[in-house]
Amino acid sequence: MALDGAGWHPAAWREADAQPEALLSPRYWTALVQQAERGLLDLVTFEDGLALQSDTKFTADVRTDRVRGLLDAVLIAARVAPRTSHIGLVPTAVVTHTEPFHLSKAVATLDYASTGRAGIRVRVSSRVDEAAHFGRRHVVPFTAADRADLDNPVVQNRLTDYFDEAAEYVEVLRRLWDSWEDDAEIRDVATGRFVDRDKLHYIDFEGHRFSVKGPSITPRPPQGQPIVAALGHADIPYDLIASSADLGFVTPHSAQDAVEIVGAIRAKQAAARRTDDVHVFADLVVFLDNDPATARARKERLDEVAGDAYSSDAEIFVGTSIELADLLQEWQASGLTGFRLRPGAIPHDLTAITDSLVPELQRRGAFRTAYEADTLRGLLGLSRPANRYAQEAS
Repeated sequence: MALDGAGWHPAAWREADAQPEALLSPRYWTALVQQAERGLLDLVTFEDGLALQSDTKFTADVRTDRVRGLLDAVLIAARVAPRTSHIGLVPTAVVTHTEPFHLSKAVATLDYASTGRAGIRVRVSSRVDEAAHFGRRHVVPFTAADRADLDNPVVQNRLTDYFDEAAEYVEVLRRLWDSWEDDAEIRDVATGRFVDRDKLHYIDFEGHRFSVKGPSITPRPPQGQPIVAALGHADIPYDLIASSADLGFVTPHSAQDAVEIVGAIRAKQAAARRTDDVHVFADLVVFLDNDPATARARKERLDEVAGDAYSSDAEIFVGTSIELADLLQEWQASGLTGFRLRPGAIPHDLTAITDSLVPELQRRGAFRTAYEADTLRGLLGLSRPANRYAQEAS
């Protein structure tokens, strides 16, 4: 489940059952995640950014009829963690303008707060207005002509630079999470030894973008390494998913499209000689009702209120839970390992997913009937990684 404000449709906050006055309250986010957990979902993601939301992807706007204003996604997840028990919590962080040392300890702390259910979705940013908040780097904006000619080698090189930096950032995160061995804390009152200093490791990372000494100040997280996720729409972001992520979110628009995307990521994974599991989840924006006509009418009404027909990077599904279950099973055959659903309007579509779609999938034997693991890695069937520094020492 991908959570974003009052829902992914820009007019969702104006629905009769919406709670725009509560969007900045802890109880709002806690209730949403608890609802998702009642539906036995693997995880929820929380959107975040470093500039006010905008209808245009690469520039700011001045609209006042849209939800504007965000809470910090990592802090939302930390607030929700003690009030949930099984569902994974995956906030978003913009890695282009933040430091991996800070994020590593924040996500490690979230893993402790959630007893092993933390993840992080890493996001890059090429927006000038976001860079202006920091003043540390000069950002050349991607023009409309650039975006229309993504195969241009100059554009490709600029894109590659952003995603190579993100891959290096993830490498630093993982090394910092490993910088404490699992048994580094002794806590022996009799001898007065709290920590075995030989089991804390300098990571001594020297890359093109980052130079990090280490070790972390936070002991190794309960999962060893929290889940790293990334969203990708094209070939260069697929490199990041294949080389660095545990979980990739992609945006196919048909079953055949999904086949091609999964194939591209698996080929890149093989080229990187990566043998551990990488999940590929398809994103879908969903508007669900008891019959197709009602679902279409609701979306059309929302579009009219918004003043524009809603569009998305992901496929937009409008229909019933039965029809959506059919589509999910059809697309799963393409090699996808899961789906991340973006509710068009909250609470309507969130409730429809947990109370209608999930029971339909359960009737088909296509979805769990109880949580079978206590960690996010366990829910995703991913093993706990060995500590690289402990292996080197042995």
